Amino acid sequence: MEEITDRQEERVILLGVQFREGEDTEESLDELEELASTAGARTVGRIIQKREAVHPGTYIGKGKIEEVRAYLQMTDANGVICDDELSPAQMNNLERELECKVMDRTLLILDIFAGHATTAEGKIQVELAQLKYRAARLVGLRASLSRLGGGIGTRGPGEKKLETDRRLIRSRITALKEDLSQVDRHRELLRAGRARGNRRTAAIVGYTNAGKSTLLNTLTGADVLSEDKLFATLDPTTRLLELEDHQQILLTDTVGFIRKLPHNLVEAFKSTLEEARYADYIIHVVDASNPQAEKQMFIVYETLRQLGATGKPVITLLNKQDRENVLRLQDHQADHLLKVSAKTGEGLAELKALLGQLLSEDMIYIERLFPYGEAGKIQLIRRKGQLLEEEYRDDGIAVKARVPREIYESVT
Repeated sequence: MEEITDRQEERVILLGVQFREGEDTEESLDELEELASTAGARTVGRIIQKREAVHPGTYIGKGKIEEVRAYLQMTDANGVICDDELSPAQMNNLERELECKVMDRTLLILDIFAGHATTAEGKIQVELAQLKYRAARLVGLRASLSRLGGGIGTRGPGEKKLETDRRLIRSRITALKEDLSQVDRHRELLRAGRARGNRRTAAIVGYTNAGKSTLLNTLTGADVLSEDKLFATLDPTTRLLELEDHQQILLTDTVGFIRKLPHNLVEAFKSTLEEARYADYIIHVVDASNPQAEKQMFIVYETLRQLGATGKPVITLLNKQDRENVLRLQDHQADHLLKVSAKTGEGLAELKALLGQLLSEDMIYIERLFPYGEAGKIQLIRRKGQLLEEEYRDDGIAVKARVPREIYESVT
């Protein structure tokens, strides 16, 4: 991807609409500012309008538009970012009224995803989401992007498609969907292979920037990018974690959740997000130093429900215990709660012990003497269970082991 180095600095004003008293609009704009910073824009102000609903034509009302126009001139800002997804009409009308670049939360997140996707799968998913978003907004985007010469919303695999017509975009979307379906089939084969190997899996989920990648790196020695920014990693990574008594479990790091996660992204990244749906256990990582931690926990559980990833044992990790001002949190939806620091390793021994305990509970303990003619059954135990003791006697092989319920009848 070619980087634009001579473009005008993007100085933006954040716009939000508060529908009810007590609604966390300010916190949502705090997050929007962090998203803007991750995308490379500088926030120079914010404006919130209290309304019963967004204006159907311009998102905010006429009087507030005048206030924003004056604020743009006062701060020398060259764009605004709205905290909700705008309709094509709202975006075009607001651009015409303000005479500046207008973006929404969805476009901002898509831009960040475009910059962070590194694998072929991630790039396909991002481009598909971009094209679906842009197809309905092609005319308005073409006008605004030609005026400002690039910046947020123009990066990523889909940028060259902006100047094509809708017919070509539809054709490209069809091709990307086929590519993604092949990726999905490959992912299903991988899952089937894990099931045949009877390896238990745990999906690491959590709000973006909660410390999921750092946790995977510390536990398994993986080399996953971990930065203190939103959506530092997009592509799922699966690594094998060795536990006590020769136990093993597969850990998969998933893309971070966020409030108002765009629908197109949920659809495009469905196969990635569904790692949580097919996992045996959920490891829910929470940034216990974030003042919005409780709200973020709620959003994670809501997203898991949308994905159908419920009814599994949940281990909640109150992460970042090494920081100051750590909150006292509870999670009544979790089966287990641990205080950890993925950065320093605090509490991770307890996590590994807990995982070992859960794996053991899923197995049946056996003591049996196998005749030498049935030695093949011991190989099955080695492959799919835990062989604790093995003693060769004159009359056979004495074995103490834990075996999965699925193979219990085959080895007894």
